[in-house]
Amino acid sequence: MKNVYLTGAGPGDVELLTLKAHRVICEADVIIYDRLANPEILEMSKDGCEFIYVGKEDGRHSVPQDEINNIIYQNSLKHNIVVRLKGGDPFVFGRGGEEALYLYSKGVEFEVIPGITSAISAPAYAGIPVTHRGIAVSFRVVTGHESPNKKESQISWDNFKTDDTIVFLMGLHNLSKISSKLIEIGKSKDYPVAVISRGTTKKQQVVVGTLENIVDKSKGIPTPALIVVGQVVSLREQLEWFRG
Repeated sequence: MKNVYLTGAGPGDVELLTLKAHRVICEADVIIYDRLANPEILEMSKDGCEFIYVGKEDGRHSVPQDEINNIIYQNSLKHNIVVRLKGGDPFVFGRGGEEALYLYSKGVEFEVIPGITSAISAPAYAGIPVTHRGIAVSFRVVTGHESPNKKESQISWDNFKTDDTIVFLMGLHNLSKISSKLIEIGKSKDYPVAVISRGTTKKQQVVVGTLENIVDKSKGIPTPALIVVGQVVSLREQLEWFRG
């Protein structure tokens, strides 16, 4: 019997939680959760459920990933149902794969419960479809925050020359670099860009601009935030529906 559930909490709006995620949260003996999981989700748990916070703050990791892996493992030895609750989807830049591999190495059975990723839901709540007939037939999801321990970037910027829509997750602090690199590879300075902060929540903020001015226009916008680059951003004026 699997007793560890690597569970996607979705992008922020509690009503976007999946039915399966809701079920295991209600049954959990312990929930190990991160900063991006809406705290209202914890209120769904049963009486006596234990909560362990392992969130990563801006510029500071409260608990290193290796330690998080071990916390999940140690709790799997003590509890019948362990829920590792992660904002968005566990396998979309959520390091869920690392946690799953660690559990596999320890012989612990696990189940992955996908969550709705902010890469598609936050733009949707901002009135921006990541694909649209006649405008964008593809989209790419890219990390906007690579590990500082890497000597060289793994991002192949030249591959972005023909992309229709590019979504950068966790890239707000690198927005200036992202804009400059995209202009450098040939995208127009007036190419549409949107920055979406705290998407799908009542605190959602959206700033629309161009590669040339988005850095100045989005100053002060809070994290977590993602960046959408593409002509689909221009549809927001007609498709905006969510007011928070």
